[in-house]
Amino acid sequence: MGLIKFKPTTPTRRYGNVSDFAEITAEHPYKPLTYIKKGSGGRNNHGHITSRRIGGGHKRRIRLIDFRRNRIGVEAIVLTVEYDPNRSARIALVQYTDGLKSYILCPDGLKVGEKVVSGPDVEVRIGNHLPLEKIPEGSMIHNIELRPGLGGKLARAGGVVAQILAKENDMAHIKLPSGEVRLVPAKSYATIGQCSNIDHENIVLGKAGRARWLGRRPVSRGVARNPVDHPLGGGEGKSKGGNHPQSPTGVKSKGYKTRKRYKTSNKYIVKDRRK
Repeated sequence: MGLIKFKPTTPTRRYGNVSDFAEITAEHPYKPLTYIKKGSGGRNNHGHITSRRIGGGHKRRIRLIDFRRNRIGVEAIVLTVEYDPNRSARIALVQYTDGLKSYILCPDGLKVGEKVVSGPDVEVRIGNHLPLEKIPEGSMIHNIELRPGLGGKLARAGGVVAQILAKENDMAHIKLPSGEVRLVPAKSYATIGQCSNIDHENIVLGKAGRARWLGRRPVSRGVARNPVDHPLGGGEGKSKGGNHPQSPTGVKSKGYKTRKRYKTSNKYIVKDRRK
């Protein structure tokens, strides 16, 4: 797993790089576990743009990922390690002993032919899925459930990893990739190991076209627009109009806290990621 640098044939090629995809073992996905992704263009059911700068991009198929991994005690063998265009981590196609196939998030180091299993009494080994109460303190984990049985929600991106710091009563202290320390029920399940595709954070697109392939449209600065389009727009020459940096809808973008002050999940945050 690494990155490939391009020859500097153009200014954009000079800085761009791409993954070498060395760990990928299959060119095409397993069709029964996929369906076509329909683009929204950032629009809601009324046709109004609610997420700006989204649209276009290459055609994709959604891979149905099993984040729950609730087939307790049933072994599965890894058939392939695959690229998923919808996420930064790699995915693995596994086949259970009863013949059922499913996609799981691929941990770093998991190879074709190895076996993985879920359950409270399984070995603490890369790729296995266990309750937090059965995982030793200090272990590296990913795909963590926030509530037992709902499936993994935390630490699912490429290269990220969380760590069990301590266990207290029926809760576990988990240090998340952001630096936040959070309480999670000890009966929640998590997967052992670090998420695959560690080099994802080092990828440089290099040119605007690659951003368009990913469905990311251009961004125009607020100060370059007209007053009707943005609070920072208009004026003779460069001018912010006496306004602080903010979004087109007026939400402040520097230092303004957008998290609700009395959110119910605040009691589960032991250490804030900003401090």
